[in-house]
Amino acid sequence: MDRIRIVGGRPLNGTIPISGAKNATLPLMIASLLTEDTLILDNVPRLADVIQLQRILGNHGVDIMIAGKRAGEAVNNGRTVHISAKSIVDTTAPYELVSKMRASFWVIAPLVARMGEAKVSMPGGCAIGTRPVDLLLMALERLGATIEIEGGYVIARAPRGLRGAEITFPKVTVGGTHTAMMAASLAQGTTVIENAAREPEIGDVADCLNKMGARISGAGTSRIVVEGVPRLHGARHTVLPDRIETGTYAMAVAMAGGDVLLQNGRPELLQAALDVLIETGVSVTVTNEGIRVGRNGAGLAPVQVATAPFPGFPTDLQAQLMALMTRARGVSRITETIFENRFMHVQELVRLGAHIHLDGETATIEGVDRLKGAPVMATDLRASVSLVIAALAAEGETIVNRVYHLDRGFERLEEKLAACGAAIERISG
Repeated sequence: MDRIRIVGGRPLNGTIPISGAKNATLPLMIASLLTEDTLILDNVPRLADVIQLQRILGNHGVDIMIAGKRAGEAVNNGRTVHISAKSIVDTTAPYELVSKMRASFWVIAPLVARMGEAKVSMPGGCAIGTRPVDLLLMALERLGATIEIEGGYVIARAPRGLRGAEITFPKVTVGGTHTAMMAASLAQGTTVIENAAREPEIGDVADCLNKMGARISGAGTSRIVVEGVPRLHGARHTVLPDRIETGTYAMAVAMAGGDVLLQNGRPELLQAALDVLIETGVSVTVTNEGIRVGRNGAGLAPVQVATAPFPGFPTDLQAQLMALMTRARGVSRITETIFENRFMHVQELVRLGAHIHLDGETATIEGVDRLKGAPVMATDLRASVSLVIAALAAEGETIVNRVYHLDRGFERLEEKLAACGAAIERISG
């Protein structure tokens, strides 16, 4: 099993290209099930989760073609993927595939919308709380689907098609909003989604669906209106840049020191996180090429942050911020309001010398003068990269084990950091 070895103490200087957003790529690929025509996606990142979703879609009979490398193309350019769901041969998504990635459960929405039925295993994925699918299923029921749960599978049926409806989510749900939009696109009549998630990835998927012939308005606000259409057609769409990757590397630069251009980073996608970085004393400058982040050796100021749905501070950057605050001059507090059990990185950070106290959903971090390298274990995707950030500033060598979590969401992480001067390498086997 691969590990990553890091020797801390080196500042980061240079350019890091930001990849396409994982959290937009996955629902965009799933949206291909809504049409028999080909959907072309540009700027698709090379990630383990993308490969896994390719397997899941292939099980339904979807043909996927990845365009070859072009002359003069940089290694970090996103890939172009052609996805054709002309003939769906199987409406069942089996446990052995869905159990490896939660987002794959979302295939239930386009399958029942287009084919009138779907049988999908209950989901798996990162162990960061229960993250139930009840709101997603509630949305499908509101659209007229019947739902049964049998033997660990959800069976959804709408033999006469889905019908437009009012869907009011009791709490903000990204997965529920994605799937409600997809299903409503082919429903008869108008659907209104209230308390919808406002994440940029929701808007990106809505833009793509509209290119495919859907009639969606209000994406990016808490009220989305979808006027159903009889069919969708093919389209070409470029995946937006990954705001979580952008924020992660911004915090890595803040931790290690130096000056790095986050190429193609878009500030409006993560303004809350950038505001927190500025509060710590880090320099953040927006340029035509992206976002430049720098720290010249000055100390980090502590912060108090609570995670929140967009446009608030993202839960997917909570672990990274915690790693950064282990070196702040003072006491920081981070409250996690989105997922329970998302502090599994705390004990691993403590192994590096961090002082962190947990009280329910709040972590109190007392900054220390130094961290010291040690063997650590990745527990989930975002927690694993927080250990990398901490290791960049730790004295001596840190070995991060179980890095398959990293490969799920960060494209060529060690190569991007090494190109900016980090002493980081992957150890295979």
